[in-house]
Amino acid sequence: MDNETRREIIMEHYTHPLNRKRSLDEAYMKVNTNNASCIDNIDIYIKFKDNIIEDITFEGEACAISISATSIMINNLIGKTKEEAIDYIHNFYAMTENKEYNSDLLGEGNAYCDIYKQGNRKNCATLPFRGLEDAINKQ
Repeated sequence: MDNETRREIIMEHYTHPLNRKRSLDEAYMKVNTNNASCIDNIDIYIKFKDNIIEDITFEGEACAISISATSIMINNLIGKTKEEAIDYIHNFYAMTENKEYNSDLLGEGNAYCDIYKQGNRKNCATLPFRGLEDAINKQ
């Protein structure tokens, strides 16, 4: 994926994020994830049905990297099992650490393949993933 394509994916998900809405349904688990070094503060709402992630929504204020990463994560994980979600999350982490990962699994998440070069931006990109992983582990 070239630089221009990566930038287009990130900006599309930042300007038109998927599932950006607050869920008041009590069936959703809420997890807050924030970055102490910047404005990133995102509430993620996850609805599980048995072992499946049935739905994910979010709201909050954050930078382009965090908002777009949240949108891409949601797009890739709705309908997945908890185990599939953890696998996706760990592959995303590996990519952001410049370690071996399954690029086929990440889809548009590959837009962040060079984020490891910018440590502070890596925190922004992984923020929603840390929140979702925490929610899955508490389930």
